[in-house]
Amino acid sequence: MTVAAQLVLVFFLLCAAGAVLPFASPQRWQPIVLAIIASLAALILLIASALLLAFGARFHATLWRVLTLGTLTLDADPLSAFFIFVTGLVFLPVSIFSGAYLTKYLAHHDLRYFSALYHILIASIVLILIASDVISFLVAWEIMSIASYLLVNYEFERTESSRAGYVMLAMSEGGTIAVAIAFIMIAGATGELDFAALRSNAPAVAESLRWAIFLLSFFGFAVKAGLVPLNSWLPLAHPVAPTNISALLSAVIVNLGVYGIVRVNLDLAPTTAVAPGLIVLAIGSISALIGILYATIQGEMKRLLAHSTIENMGIVAAGIGAAMVFIATNHRVVGAVALVAALYHLANHSVYKALLFLGVGAVEAGTGTRELDRLGGIIRAMPWTSAFFLVGVLSIAALPPFNGFVSEWLTLQTILRSAILSSTAIKIIFAICGALLALTAGLAVTCFVKVFAAGFLGMSRSSAAAEAHEAHVGVRTSLGLLAVLCVMLGVLPTYVVSAIDRAVIPLAHESAATALVPPFFTTNAQQPQKLPPAFVAEFHDLGAQVGREFLPGRGLVVLHRGGERNPVVFAMSTSYMVVVLAAILGLIFVLFRLPTLSRTLARRSAWDGGMRHLLPGLTYTATGFSNPVRVIFAALVTPAASEESTEAVAVHFRTAIKREYSEVHIIDRFVLQPPISALRHLAHFARRMHVGHVNAYAAYVLLAMLIVLVVGVGLF
Repeated sequence: MTVAAQLVLVFFLLCAAGAVLPFASPQRWQPIVLAIIASLAALILLIASALLLAFGARFHATLWRVLTLGTLTLDADPLSAFFIFVTGLVFLPVSIFSGAYLTKYLAHHDLRYFSALYHILIASIVLILIASDVISFLVAWEIMSIASYLLVNYEFERTESSRAGYVMLAMSEGGTIAVAIAFIMIAGATGELDFAALRSNAPAVAESLRWAIFLLSFFGFAVKAGLVPLNSWLPLAHPVAPTNISALLSAVIVNLGVYGIVRVNLDLAPTTAVAPGLIVLAIGSISALIGILYATIQGEMKRLLAHSTIENMGIVAAGIGAAMVFIATNHRVVGAVALVAALYHLANHSVYKALLFLGVGAVEAGTGTRELDRLGGIIRAMPWTSAFFLVGVLSIAALPPFNGFVSEWLTLQTILRSAILSSTAIKIIFAICGALLALTAGLAVTCFVKVFAAGFLGMSRSSAAAEAHEAHVGVRTSLGLLAVLCVMLGVLPTYVVSAIDRAVIPLAHESAATALVPPFFTTNAQQPQKLPPAFVAEFHDLGAQVGREFLPGRGLVVLHRGGERNPVVFAMSTSYMVVVLAAILGLIFVLFRLPTLSRTLARRSAWDGGMRHLLPGLTYTATGFSNPVRVIFAALVTPAASEESTEAVAVHFRTAIKREYSEVHIIDRFVLQPPISALRHLAHFARRMHVGHVNAYAAYVLLAMLIVLVVGVGLF
């Protein structure tokens, strides 16, 4: 048994212990027991996946035979290893956070069941990622769906929790049925259930069947990924779930949907046509725009972050769709770059979204509210939480040199590479999707400026915000760990690209790292692809070889080369950028701040418009900040309005007017409500048939028999 296999076995043993030991320990110990066992399991998972991804270690296990369906097998390839590593990066800080967070439930809930479900969820997610046959995959998927439903519905006595959990489970089961049918189609065409056999026999699948497999698998997995129009469960589940589970929903579980899309449509039954990739690209771009629009107008922080998850999963899907198009048109190098960008953004989103959700949990614990309009000024009482949350905000807003900037920039640059495609129609689709993603990026900055400014800066707009207190040391530890990861993933992109490239090569059959990371740090003898001396000299003058003496790898510049007329398609280095930004900030401090430190400054009370003291109610709220976006995009985000009034003498004299606005999502208005309204009209029509007369019912029976006879004669 290899070292990686031993570590995976230890991981599952720890998960089993975490599911059983809580029932043998006192209730008051449950948070710390969960934190210790789950953190150890996550750490083991990180080490195992690092061995699998970085050093090419292998893991394969044969379980048992299931009747005539075949043998259950587990296997971890580079794609599995990448998703497992991202999962471990999130589970470790979330588990540390849980040790302090779960104490709030000790007085009212039984944490033994929570701890058992938590470890079952961890184990089922890893089982999905290493399952190597259809039966194992679907069984692990079902366990994950049930465990996540029970954890979201942990506070089951609340009506909103039960409703959100039911919607989540119902949509998940619908997606699972679609995925199962897709697997049945693949198995029927190849005669196998094992992933390796499906992969080798994939060329035998007919093109028409590939379309059915793509549509069923994409939309089935899109439910879990939260893509439009199958994203209704996300804004419902996040606000009611415990905060640590909300973090896992957005940072881990939605990734499983992306994993399924990539596994089926780029590995087991890869699409050969361009149209499937365009569908994924278009749906991803639309999801990104709709997600960020609804996030921008939200005032409740967890619901805002839920809509932001839809946005980020849309960006990931757009990158995958672009990769599918480039690979189908035999531009495999650019396809590999697009796939690296998509998976890079998935990893970045997992880290900064976990940071933001845990930060919201810390804010709620310190203030008792998640409403932005009731916060403000908490940076003074919660400086550490605010600093870590700011890192997450800068990352998700895609500002350099943080991690969100790198992957979004790379995604947009890859979409611009559609210029190499021959079809004008495809170029137009890419241009439209690129514009949607660019608009999404701009709105994301607006959204998260609002979050930090309204929530952490300015004046306290409620007594809860005024009495805020700093988060527990365990919470701050988890936030700090995630903040450091955000910075590292941002300033070391060349190392991240090289790691992700190992998972992409088997799918695109080309290396993205070779095309993106020029070997500036290596000698000519070590260069896998020799660069022209003049090209190297020009970038040497720009500082591309700074750090060569003490840093490993090929360089710190992300650069895509073109032809002789256009030698550099795009280039960027956040590694050097962070040094330049630090120098600029230091210079500004020296020039403008240091001279004032030696002066004796007179302090006076603030004066604003004739008022000595500005009341909190007069400050700029989150709702006011986002109102321009609401007005501009009113056609998309228009809420449903209902009005109740009490009339006095005539319609012109009313003693009371009550107007309520309820949010109706655009997908609900244009996708779900029309068929529901049609069914209701049909039901109302059918209700008129119930007249209460036996003769009428006998006539219905005779009419039905007559119709059956006529149809039967016509057919036969």
